[in-house]
Amino acid sequence: MPQTRPAPQTLRRADFPANFTFGVATSSYQIEGAAFEDGRGPSIWDTFCREPGRIRDGSRGDVACDHYHRWEADLDLIASLGVDAYRFSVAWPRVQPSGSGPVNAAGLDFYERLTDGLLARGVAPHVTLYHWDLPQPLQDAGGWTNRETAHRFAEYGAAVAGRLGSRVKSYATLNEPWCSSVLSYEIGEHAPGLQDRRLALAAAHGLLLGHGLALPEVRRLAPASQAGIVLNLGPQMPASDQPGDRAAARLADGRLNRWFLDPLLCGAYPQDVWDACGADVPEVREGDLALIAAPLDFLGVNYYSRGVLGAAGGSVPAGASVTDMGWEIYPQGLTDLLTRLKADYPTLPPVVITENGAAFADQLQGGQVHDPARVQYLQTHLEALRQALAAGVDVRGYFAWSLMDNFEWAYGYEKRFGLVYVDYPTQTRILKDSAHWYRQFLR
Repeated sequence: MPQTRPAPQTLRRADFPANFTFGVATSSYQIEGAAFEDGRGPSIWDTFCREPGRIRDGSRGDVACDHYHRWEADLDLIASLGVDAYRFSVAWPRVQPSGSGPVNAAGLDFYERLTDGLLARGVAPHVTLYHWDLPQPLQDAGGWTNRETAHRFAEYGAAVAGRLGSRVKSYATLNEPWCSSVLSYEIGEHAPGLQDRRLALAAAHGLLLGHGLALPEVRRLAPASQAGIVLNLGPQMPASDQPGDRAAARLADGRLNRWFLDPLLCGAYPQDVWDACGADVPEVREGDLALIAAPLDFLGVNYYSRGVLGAAGGSVPAGASVTDMGWEIYPQGLTDLLTRLKADYPTLPPVVITENGAAFADQLQGGQVHDPARVQYLQTHLEALRQALAAGVDVRGYFAWSLMDNFEWAYGYEKRFGLVYVDYPTQTRILKDSAHWYRQFLR
């Protein structure tokens, strides 16, 4: 049987601006492992994984990709791809085991080694301060629904920025606050697994407040670094022109996109969504929105798919191609999203695509992983990004999600997003065809 080959190069790096950043991304809980080593405290995900039925394959992130021990080889792997940058997150419980008080020197030492190791290899470090692994003691006190957590987050951000400083190219305060509020406190799919819309809206405000409090600390301690936030965004389209479908899509857009974009870029929550939430709306105190709306150096955008909404709920259009997550493959949505941001938000800062990628049911065969669907996904989304640039949207970078297969939250190890295949029993890393394609594209 003839071997399949990566798709031919139809897009070149030269099609993007000369100073455009290309990278790969990961997050701490998904890859690090070493969950109980060197003073790391428990996170809400350590707790959640131990609750029966929470994780589809019954697994945990205790070992994950063992990156905590294999970081040097992993950095060599990153550098071998020819990327400009690597986006990783810091585990709050590794830096502050209880979520407050003294820092754990061993935890900060690890991230300093990671930062310096990247710089030594010519790769720019991009740090995310919060990618969902809240210290469990803070959750015990209410988590993001407790305003004190926002203040503790600012102290933690200061500890990280104070140690790593401007060696880090950019700091994102939060990754996808929609997920760590709605998925975590309302839908219950993510830690801490609660199901209460009132708590979810309180958590969303607490997260944005934490961002607003942490941003000036990062700027004070890392003045040469870029400071911003990362949101998961996607067009929410009506299934038809019927009034009920259009209303459903408008509300879905409000909950996913505008509930976070508007306070950050306009200094107010969207009135239509606020009204729709009734008595569940959060307490907003004097000065909160001014803090949240402080100017950003960049807006990180994670794009995976669009939503198609009817009065009866969301659906995937008949005949659409989907990923292993069941998400529609819709690259045009990236162009639509970016041009919409430019049109709707006059204060829009430069945009960075901080995550874009797809899970497929990859198989290791003869020491190789052929993933033509992922190669096509990357090609078509980079072309969609090029079209947004041509339309005048100020986009500065693109990070493929993810560097390697990892712990995919409530799915455990069932879903593979990586450019690099991880054989979990041996922790061997194997470049998929998509990794070879990305490296060739970057040349």
